[in-house]
Amino acid sequence: MIESKIKSVKKSMLAACVKLADLGFLAGVGGNLAVRINSELMAVTPSATDYYTMKPDDLCILQIKDLKMVEGTKQPTTESGIHASFFSLRPEIEVSLHTHQPLASAVSLLGLDMDIESQEGKKNIGYFVRIVSYAPSGTSFLVKAFRKRIIKETNAYLLRNHGLVCGALTLEQAITSVKLLEKEAAHFLKTRIEKNPNVSLMPKEMKAQLMEAL
Repeated sequence: MIESKIKSVKKSMLAACVKLADLGFLAGVGGNLAVRINSELMAVTPSATDYYTMKPDDLCILQIKDLKMVEGTKQPTTESGIHASFFSLRPEIEVSLHTHQPLASAVSLLGLDMDIESQEGKKNIGYFVRIVSYAPSGTSFLVKAFRKRIIKETNAYLLRNHGLVCGALTLEQAITSVKLLEKEAAHFLKTRIEKNPNVSLMPKEMKAQLMEAL
């Protein structure tokens, strides 16, 4: 039975990775995805593997408690510790997605929590996105920083100077959530730009181009 579940999860993950790559949220080999198999195991994307050429056997099955690999031939993503932490501290979460999507990543540079404005966003994500203090990617320091910020009131976290981590009940919801978060990030950036006194000194054409880009 577990073999059937793993096979199904792998198939769904590959399809989701292609969708996310098409959206520009998983670019090249950047970003990663994890799906819970059961209370003990998770499937994660491998490190340094193109999402358009990824195969079922490339995906890695790890133990959540210690990241021991029980199935797979490639090196699992270096952010496996983040996904395991999410699954451990939020047992209802089934999917953990880490993206480098452009606007949400831009917001991560500000080092601020981001409020969610839309009702759909609040329903899927929560009322805000929490910022996680900076630590080098793929390190235990980043995992510890992330664990400290996990709460039940939000499913999304901005890794300072890095990107986004989003939890969901399904892969479909995860994709919907990161799309919503990109819109929320655009609104957040526009609002901050409009309130910046230096923007009023910019030529109107330049300001219009800046706002249109968001």
